Amino acid sequence: MAKSYEEIAHRIRQGKAVVLTKEEFLKAVDEQGVDRAAETVDVVTTATFGAMCSSGAFLNFGHADPPIKMSRVWLNGVPAYGGLAAVDAYLGATEQSELDPTYGGAHVIEELVAGKRVRLRAVSQGTDCYPRREVETWVSLREVNQAYLFNPRNAYQNYAAATNGSDRTIYTYMGTLLPRYGNVTYSTAGQLSPLLNDPYYRTIGVGTRVFLGGAQGYVAWEGTQHNPAVKRTDQGVPLGGAGTLALIGNLKEMSREYLRAAVFHRYGVTLYVGVGVPIPVLDQDLAAQLAIRDKDILTSVYDYGVPVRSRPALAQVSYAELRSGAVTLQGRRVPTAPLSSLAKARRIAALLREEVRAGRFALNPPVQPLPATTPFRPLTIRQAEGEE
Repeated sequence: MAKSYEEIAHRIRQGKAVVLTKEEFLKAVDEQGVDRAAETVDVVTTATFGAMCSSGAFLNFGHADPPIKMSRVWLNGVPAYGGLAAVDAYLGATEQSELDPTYGGAHVIEELVAGKRVRLRAVSQGTDCYPRREVETWVSLREVNQAYLFNPRNAYQNYAAATNGSDRTIYTYMGTLLPRYGNVTYSTAGQLSPLLNDPYYRTIGVGTRVFLGGAQGYVAWEGTQHNPAVKRTDQGVPLGGAGTLALIGNLKEMSREYLRAAVFHRYGVTLYVGVGVPIPVLDQDLAAQLAIRDKDILTSVYDYGVPVRSRPALAQVSYAELRSGAVTLQGRRVPTAPLSSLAKARRIAALLREEVRAGRFALNPPVQPLPATTPFRPLTIRQAEGEE
């Protein structure tokens, strides 16, 4: 029995909608079966909380008197991109301080969200309309005109796990990897993760309202490196990274609880971002996809000790195996560790459930679907222009 967005919205307004977190929905499926759960449940909330390096914030500082065209900008010593309009800048989460490599854009974003002032310095070559050549002051999130998070690539659909077969410890965006397959790391909320619950992007697309960093945000576009045309299981689960989301939201409304800076040892700075998506249970097919479990979700374990793009996949494992604490690799048991927080993801899913039930978080269909066949192309190194 199919349901429309309008029917579900009407049930929410009446206070009759059944809204469950993903894990609660799995219990309903166990008790009722998928078909019955499709009829009785209206919305399922999904979430993830993990390191999302491709994140950052646009800021508008307002004009000084006399005005300045900010060509180079620093916030607490972290360079921000000033190649925009006069007093706009983009602060990338992974940009590092020129003085301290363990401090970066993610820390500035977190401090702004926490209500702190940060040091703004900007320089300019000076023009007739923008004569000022330098400005230095303190700014807060409350004082800037606009501040919005714009993350080009978040919420990877199914990210690979990592290990290291070399003879030395290596330091990566997948954390510290011990030599000779000493550990395996992974980064996902697994069965709770949004795009794994809507594998063909039926309800998640451009314009979809999402939970982002503690506020309501939106899917702005497909994420960079969006690569849906990968091999999938019979249940639609991609066996590779597949889809990604570009997300946008008002930084002034966000919470430090769901937006946290982090440093990966000897790799660099990143930003942990909380993302949640409510998925309307439109029909039985979608309910069956929402019933996916960690044991059904497979990912590959790659050897990051091989420093090439075509590094080999050593094994294919389920997220149930990864969460068990160890997987079999090269004939022996290797300990596993998550880089994302399942506890935070569960908290986001529960919070989102209450917001949807109360009618404070409206569901809306996408205004445009995400691409379903976009290929992902690696960079080609050419020695001369036009060379094939």
